[in-house]
Amino acid sequence: MSPPSRRPAPSAAARMNLATVLLRVVASIGLAAVLVVAPALTSKPDLKPVAQLFSGSVRNDQWQIDTLKAEKAWKISTGAGVKVAVVDSGVAGNHPDLAGRVLPGTDLVEPGGDGSKDAVGHGTTVAGLIAGRNDDDRGVVGLAPDAQILPVRVLDGNNKYDDAKVVAEGVVWAVNNGARVINLSLGGKVISPALAEAIDYAFASDVVVVACVGNVLPDGSTTVWHPASEPGVIAVTALNQKGEPWRGALAGPQTVLAAPGTDLLGAKPGGYQRVQGTSFASPLVAATAALIRSKWPQMSAANVVQRLIATARDEGTPGRDDGYGFGVVDPYAALTAEVPEVLTNPLDTTPPPGKSGFGAAAPEPSGVPSAPVTPSIAPSTGFGPIPDGEKPIGLAAALAGFAALVGGGLTLIRRL
Repeated sequence: MSPPSRRPAPSAAARMNLATVLLRVVASIGLAAVLVVAPALTSKPDLKPVAQLFSGSVRNDQWQIDTLKAEKAWKISTGAGVKVAVVDSGVAGNHPDLAGRVLPGTDLVEPGGDGSKDAVGHGTTVAGLIAGRNDDDRGVVGLAPDAQILPVRVLDGNNKYDDAKVVAEGVVWAVNNGARVINLSLGGKVISPALAEAIDYAFASDVVVVACVGNVLPDGSTTVWHPASEPGVIAVTALNQKGEPWRGALAGPQTVLAAPGTDLLGAKPGGYQRVQGTSFASPLVAATAALIRSKWPQMSAANVVQRLIATARDEGTPGRDDGYGFGVVDPYAALTAEVPEVLTNPLDTTPPPGKSGFGAAAPEPSGVPSAPVTPSIAPSTGFGPIPDGEKPIGLAAALAGFAALVGGGLTLIRRL
């Protein structure tokens, strides 16, 4: 695209020594914090030395853009005019790659905020993967670079929250403020009635809801987390650069689509970070939904879901399987293929209450009911089984909670 203006090149004073950091991923388990030690970078031989990752090379190191044939899709749609809610840790809208893309949102952690505070960078990374600007050759570009981000902060400075009700309130707020797509890169092992009701409200309001399936836990749990397991939600798993299911992802009959989710570079307040996990595959599907809704503004959410499923590239066992779901999301095919229309969400055949299909907007709930606190996701390192010496501390003392899925070691890369 030809931009009206370009971001200025960074000054020499901004050139800083790059550093590798261990991210302390803290899961909320009641009031107990669980420290997960990030693996050494040497466990990922395909990672570039940090010193090579300048903002210019960030653009050239986004393998998901080539894999998903984004350039072809952008000739048809760039997501313009579509609000995508990022219900997460907040979004730093002042990041150069997100300038002009982030709307005023809400902060349900510190009331009165606009969702721009992001102490951990998770939500900013998710937002950049969706709508990073494509107006020059620097930094992160999103799969729907002209979409608008509606930030809804539900995770605190430790990337946690203690009650699923706050996420439910965030979903309802997003619906009431014009979101056409909602991304939920978070989850827990127990179904939250409050969150199920809020997602029902989104469905009835013709909103597409996308969520990550979750990452493997140290306790060996294999069940896809909620809200990804909620009927009607597009549950997304992660792929590695070989196109194989990432071994750190959960798998099950609820898996709907697959997208790149390892060795991704994302925007972070103050710079960039390398990430992996199902948290970062989900926004690529949410972005594809935005591309569709931009091209066909009147298309129902049910038909957006149908189009995503029908045009996915089948991999693995022929037909739907737990590793890939219906297949790998294919933005270009989703924008060009002939797909029969449907009347209801193909992922939700269960009648109400609590499991509604798409339809006319429902009245706003009088209040989202409280739900029992759901167990926390103790995040994995993102590289499969946690090696000896890198196991979470204090897991035996875990009570309950609900946390964002930040799998894998994060490499801090300052914008140069």
